Order: sequence, then C-alpha cells, then structure tokens
Amino acid sequence: MRTIGKALGAMLMVAGLSLPAAAQDRLVIAGRDAGFAPALAKMVELYQAKNPSVKIERLELGGGPLYERLAVGAREKTAATDVAMLDDIWAPEFMARGWLTDLGTVGGLPGEFVKSAMDVSRHDGKLYAAPFVGNIAMFAYRKDLLAKHGFERPKTWSDVVKAAQTIQDKEQGISGLVFRGIKGNPIVTSFLPVLWAHGGDVVSADGKAVLDTPAAEKALTQFLSFKALAPKGVETYNATELRDAIQQGRAAIAVEMWSSWAGTLDGSASKVAGQVEVVASPGEVKGPAPMLGAWLLAIPADSPNKARAADFIRFVTSSENQKLIALETGNPPTLTALFNDKDLVAKYRWYPAQLEALNVAQARPRISQWARVETILGDYLQLALIGQMQPKQALTEANAQIARALSR
Repeated sequence: MRTIGKALGAMLMVAGLSLPAAAQDRLVIAGRDAGFAPALAKMVELYQAKNPSVKIERLELGGGPLYERLAVGAREKTAATDVAMLDDIWAPEFMARGWLTDLGTVGGLPGEFVKSAMDVSRHDGKLYAAPFVGNIAMFAYRKDLLAKHGFERPKTWSDVVKAAQTIQDKEQGISGLVFRGIKGNPIVTSFLPVLWAHGGDVVSADGKAVLDTPAAEKALTQFLSFKALAPKGVETYNATELRDAIQQGRAAIAVEMWSSWAGTLDGSASKVAGQVEVVASPGEVKGPAPMLGAWLLAIPADSPNKARAADFIRFVTSSENQKLIALETGNPPTLTALFNDKDLVAKYRWYPAQLEALNVAQARPRISQWARVETILGDYLQLALIGQMQPKQALTEANAQIARALSR
C-alpha cells in the first residue's frame, strides 16, 4: 500500500475511507491548490459518484511541493501517483526523461483542443498529457478612458505607452498602466509578451541563451518605461495589487490579465464594471505573442492504474465537464468550441478574445532548466526596474548566467 507522508497530511483530501486490496480500484491524484483545487475536487466528486467502487485520494499541493512530489516519485519509481497535474513548463523535463505515459497506449484523448495547449502536451510526436486549464496572459484596458482620449484598442506596445501617458497626464488620480514588478515569475510573466513582440527571446530553439540582442534591449527599455506610468511602488506589485488597481479604477491599462483575475472586473466590488476590455496582448515588431500558462493532466509512467487514470482524464476533459468546470470554478477550458459557447460567453464575455489569444500564444522555452532560468531573469529584470542596472548590462549579465545554467 502506498503511504502519504505526515507532512502532507493536512493537504490530503480522501474520497474514500478504506483502501482496497486491488491496485486497479484506486486512484491517487496529485494536483494544485488555490484556484485550481475546486475544479479537480468537483471532478473527483462526480467521477466517484459514477464509480463508487474506486477509492480516490486527491492531494492539494502548492506549485513547488507538487513538482517535488512528482519529480522525486518519477526518479525513484515510487508508483505513488496515478494522475499528475503539471504546469506546462514542467512538461518538457517529464516527457524527455520518460516519466509520463504515452496517452496513445491507453486509449488516447478525444476532442478538438486548442492547438497551443496541445503542442505543449506532445513530445517527439506522441501525446503525453491532456490540456486541462486554458490559461493565457491577456491584456486589459479601460475602453471608456481610451475612447474619451481618442484611442482605440492598442495594437502595439508603443500604442500602449502613448495611451497610458495621455490618460495619466489628463486624468487625476489614475495611473496610465499597471504591471507585476515583483521579482521572479511575476515580472518575467509581465515582460515576456513585450520581449517576444519585439522579436526577442530568452532561449533559442536550439537551447542557447539569446538575451544579449538589440531586440531584447529595445524590449527591456520599453518595458522599463512602463514604471513612470505605473502606481508608485509597482516594483512590489503582484496579482492582488494589479487586480485592485484596475478594479478600483486607479489604473487604465493592465499589461497582464489572467482569467482568474478578470472574473471580478464586473462584480459588485468593481468600480469599473463593464468598462474593462480583456483581449490578446499587443504586438510590436511582430504580432501579438501572449504567454501560454496551461496546466496539464498526465499519467506517471510508473502508475499501476493507467487504464483507470486514463478514464478519469477523459472524463475530466470531456466537453460536458470542461464546461461545468468553467461555469462553476472559473478555470478556463481547453476545448476550442467552448470559448464560443453561449452560456460560457454570457458569464465570461472575454472568452472569444481568450481563444484569439490562445491561437497566437507563445509557450515559454521548452527546456528542463526553465525554473532556474526564470529566477535569473526575474532577478535581473527587477534590478533594472529599480535602477540598479542599465538595460544592456542587466541583459548581458542575465544572459551569461542563463548560459551557465543551460550548460549544466
């Protein structure tokens, strides 16, 4: 029998009081906590009702602990997990190391999924994961304020700067824009769509560090110009501060907007209900390149319950249940047709625009070292943001450290 460490006990959700002798009567599902947990919890509840003899254990873990559990289990072949929820940035490592089951060997995955999410679910032509949450970094703006000052939807980041500057100059108490400036993942996530729109990148397709380019320098110079248009202290802003600045009418444009944040824009606590458009990120030298942030479901290679796990994944990713998850928990679907479903669009008016963004989405570099690379880049971006480094110096030093990280 598999056991769960005491340190994880408080996070363990058990949908059955006794453990069966037969392995095929069990499922251990390791998933994320926070906003993702209700979706998996609902699916476990419904699947359990249809399959009462199956004993299901569901773990709710933070991002770091979830990755560690899955990676350690895969390396040590503990056979401790049957269904694994993966951030798309973890997928390259898990696939390349042979830690996941080819879904084609366990019945496949029906349904027309968004291409960008399917692309990060494949490796060497085989499907190793099912797209579960269709997250993507969107862009938001106050359509009333832009219209008031003669601006349409910004097509480029240069358009964003112009509109933000005008609004900040003419509207008392309103910052032109807001972004997440805290170091690490938040500032990197804010910066990447700007970098990609300028034609730059962090890591090339052949796995080399490529931040020391004129395109990257132009992108960072433009990104740093956002600070003068943002609320004071933006270098400490994370999701809560960004969302509040838009929702309370203290900023006109959000450089980054995720579905989980957008859901409150039209709520009773919002001072700008109905006035915020949520669309795909702007372009610049090239077209829009919003950042994909998909979450996937996969079956560890050492799972003793692969057939049952595959059945659960197909259940979760069915059109009926993807729609139910979206309506009840706010997690966006990954099936293309659902983004134009009338019931979903009535609740989430930006869904057609989200599909537009998903269709041009760019995934983060498909490398196993991305976590380290992101940390390095996030540190140097903030050093530039707070004025301790010039753009070229920050990018040159970050590039050198990233190159070393990639060589290990």
